[in-house]
Amino acid sequence: MQPRRISLRENKEPADFEKNLAARACTLTTPHGNIQTPVFMPVGTAGTVKSLTPQHLSDIGAQIILGNTYHLWLRPGLETLKAVGGLRKWMNWQGPLLTDSGGFQVFSLSKLRKITDEGVHFQSHIDGQKLFMSPEVSIEVQEAIESTIMMVLDVCPPLPSTREEILEAIKTSTGWAERCLKIRKPQSGALFGIVQGGLEIDLRLEHMKALYEMRASDSAGNEYGFDGLALGGFSVGESPEKMAEALKVLGPQMPRDLPRYLMGVGTPRDLLEAIGSGIDMFDCVMPTRNARNGTLFTSTGLVRIRNAQYAQSSLPLDSSCSCYTCQNFSLSYLRHLHMAGEILASTLSTLHNLHFYIHLVKEARQAILENRYIEYKAQQLNNWREA
Repeated sequence: MQPRRISLRENKEPADFEKNLAARACTLTTPHGNIQTPVFMPVGTAGTVKSLTPQHLSDIGAQIILGNTYHLWLRPGLETLKAVGGLRKWMNWQGPLLTDSGGFQVFSLSKLRKITDEGVHFQSHIDGQKLFMSPEVSIEVQEAIESTIMMVLDVCPPLPSTREEILEAIKTSTGWAERCLKIRKPQSGALFGIVQGGLEIDLRLEHMKALYEMRASDSAGNEYGFDGLALGGFSVGESPEKMAEALKVLGPQMPRDLPRYLMGVGTPRDLLEAIGSGIDMFDCVMPTRNARNGTLFTSTGLVRIRNAQYAQSSLPLDSSCSCYTCQNFSLSYLRHLHMAGEILASTLSTLHNLHFYIHLVKEARQAILENRYIEYKAQQLNNWREA
């Protein structure tokens, strides 16, 4: 059996459910640096976290960032990615990099698509060009990106979907996952399987077991499996309450020896619920997208910075926040930048929102280590009005 390409060590086991729920704190060891979990990963879809430099990301404590296979395949393209030596080198990011397989974007951005056992035919959202993505193509692009962590190509059914539709998505996703595992090159990054199943808990557990037990062999006959498992197909139409209920069952039953990743979720409240269910890794566009639109997360709730009440306020956005924005600028100045359409509005607001998310999970980790996660979670939820 080959060693996994990411090793996991639990720094704190969820031994006391009455104080920590199922929350755990781990260290993930990767070729590009260690990751302390729980961890929030800023989304850099096209090779950049919008309005920020890699130095900004390092300064706010980002440990790992995301790129997207679909967008990078379309622009700049496979040949350019190979020529520049991968995305980490190209964008001068020193830490680990995770890439989504591109499947979610194919299904969400393309108006015309056709799924077959071989892959998915679709039209580019940029120029309408007809394209075909297979598991093999997805892995080839991610290997050209030189991702630290790659994701399998999967089918993400929207909710609500019928049980039959979910079963069909699982069947296709399982076949694609096996092909991704087999085609991965020996020197490429880690590979995570993606568990589907909507809100059908029994189907989720069956798919999880199948992926955990899935094996491929290298040329020497050494077997290997997935380096981590992700939960896909959440926050696609179901209520936050329904998702939280499902995670309370699924999270603790995910393999303890693998990283646990909840894809594309969500609000600060969602993260705290999921951490309590034993999830390790998160990503979401919410903090960056909301920042550009003037909706900012603070320790006491949401601030909609364009509101007139902030026009002459000399107070910082969040007096308890240590980010560059809060330490140096007033609410009135941030509002002015947004009202004037200045680029700096996006930079300062994104810095703050990402700092908020990264600091939140860092504090959650410390609470887990000190055996007081339930207390921490309750305190945070009590502090927020809307977040």
